[in-house]
Amino acid sequence: MPVSVGRSLAIIFTVAGTIFFTRLIPFLFFPKGKEIPPIIRYLGRVLPPAVIGMLVIYCLKNVSVLAAPFGLPEFIAVAAVIMLHVWKRNNLLSIGAGTALYMFLIQVVF
Repeated sequence: MPVSVGRSLAIIFTVAGTIFFTRLIPFLFFPKGKEIPPIIRYLGRVLPPAVIGMLVIYCLKNVSVLAAPFGLPEFIAVAAVIMLHVWKRNNLLSIGAGTALYMFLIQVVF
């Protein structure tokens, strides 16, 4: 079903407005000079690793270690992501390279 130009623009503006306001809200609640509450600092410190951990588990939930290729492409790609991240400390580089390596492994090698 094709989407009209008006509907497309409405979707674009709605998404852009939503993103803008979600980025603006922290500055409204925590203006410059006002101390950030300890619970917010705690959540900012522990939630990113927790979310990444959940994403890793979700991504690897259907990996079969009992059938060929025994999860080797996934294990190699995860190891590459970890090593690159520890070495370069760059999320985009490590995740991008790990994804490219995984795609190469499942298409060409395994």
